[in-house]
Amino acid sequence: MREIVVISGKGGTGKTSLVACFASLAESAVIADCDVDAADLYLVLEPLVKQIGPFRGGKQAVIREEDCVRCGTCWDVCRFDAVKIDEHERAGGRVFSIDPISCEGCGVCFHACPADAIDLKRVKNGEWFISDTRFGPMVHAKLGVAQENSGKLVTLVRNQARQIAEERHLDMILADGSPGIGCPVIASITGADMVLVVTEPTLSGEHDLRRVCRLTSHFGIPTVVCINKYDLNEGIACAIEGWCKGERVPMVGRVLYDPDFTRAQVARKCLTEYSDGLAAVEVKRIWRNMLDRLARTESRRLAESVG
Repeated sequence: MREIVVISGKGGTGKTSLVACFASLAESAVIADCDVDAADLYLVLEPLVKQIGPFRGGKQAVIREEDCVRCGTCWDVCRFDAVKIDEHERAGGRVFSIDPISCEGCGVCFHACPADAIDLKRVKNGEWFISDTRFGPMVHAKLGVAQENSGKLVTLVRNQARQIAEERHLDMILADGSPGIGCPVIASITGADMVLVVTEPTLSGEHDLRRVCRLTSHFGIPTVVCINKYDLNEGIACAIEGWCKGERVPMVGRVLYDPDFTRAQVARKCLTEYSDGLAAVEVKRIWRNMLDRLARTESRRLAESVG
């Protein structure tokens, strides 16, 4: 089973649009949307949800009022201002409670409470879904508003995708990762067979491409690059190609700016379904180049293991 993850150094490079195209070209794949903080691949693929599961990746402190001795230790140790004090007159004095919005689930109050009157309870941080699309099964998720632990949710999505691939005898996982270099990106790429970094010909695109390539190099993951909308600034596009050549990061193609990308999205289709233009032809060529490089990498690994 092969796993290809598509990421970008910054948002807005067209990463998800390209993933939708690759999903239409893959013949036997599970699609995984690992951009759980801002999942939008479903807008193009229109998944039919078959299964919904809760994601419980964090904990939250809860004070048992009947056991609280009202000493205020929790209020003293909390660094997130999550402990609230009810100053109204009650038998026994002040009443302490935890604000669920402010609580980070760090557990300091739980360990500091002299009366053991605080529980750490698992909370629902979001949901994950298994769906059917016109291109095959898809696993995606939605992180709750202001919720954390996105890396754990990404891992859950990848594990579910792998399980579906094994059960249905599919030979590829195609994942849409998050932009940037943070925790959800690391959770998306570790252990993958190949990472495609989608960049754009802007100063920020060039800068963030270098950062994300350093990240994939750190984890030893085979990485390739494509430039989307390269004709918006061909000078920077050439500079990106020169940097990739110097760093020995293979370029698999560059896609010109094409309004058909937007028109296809409005029609809830991917570019390769909507158009036969130059951009669509180049996207198909990039996909073939990725598969060729992946096959060569697998052959090299096999030869090294035999040798």
